[in-house]
Amino acid sequence: MPYTLVVNGRSVTVDVPPDTPLLWVLRDALNLTGTKYGCGIGLCGACVVHVDGEAQPSCLWPVETVAGRRITTIEGLGAAGLHPVQAAWIQEQVPQCGYCQPGQIMAASALLARNPAPTDADIDVAMARNLCRCGTYQRIRRAIHTAARGGA
Repeated sequence: MPYTLVVNGRSVTVDVPPDTPLLWVLRDALNLTGTKYGCGIGLCGACVVHVDGEAQPSCLWPVETVAGRRITTIEGLGAAGLHPVQAAWIQEQVPQCGYCQPGQIMAASALLARNPAPTDADIDVAMARNLCRCGTYQRIRRAIHTAARGGA
């Protein structure tokens, strides 16, 4: 069945089964491979994208549920140049292996969109669904504060 999605500000039509997870539509049908597969059950955060501005695990969203909704991937986040969170990630040297970072950045940018001055507790709650096997959590928190201050 064809579905029309709004991905990174562009309308795209994909012809996939209705239960195809958004993650696989992005990666396989649209070749937007910045969104990563981690666990497939919404627990790790590697596949986080924005759905209508909210951070969501794309592995849990069947394509039929996102038709017509605004989807932003890591590729679209900094389409006009580095997003402040991306710049802060670089400044604070957050990535180690880097695999989880697209999902971390998407979750952090959604947090700052709704709360431009988060506390450590706010950050911990917002980022709890995003796992980093390398343990860069302190650098992630520092980068979010840096982005919030406009320091990047």
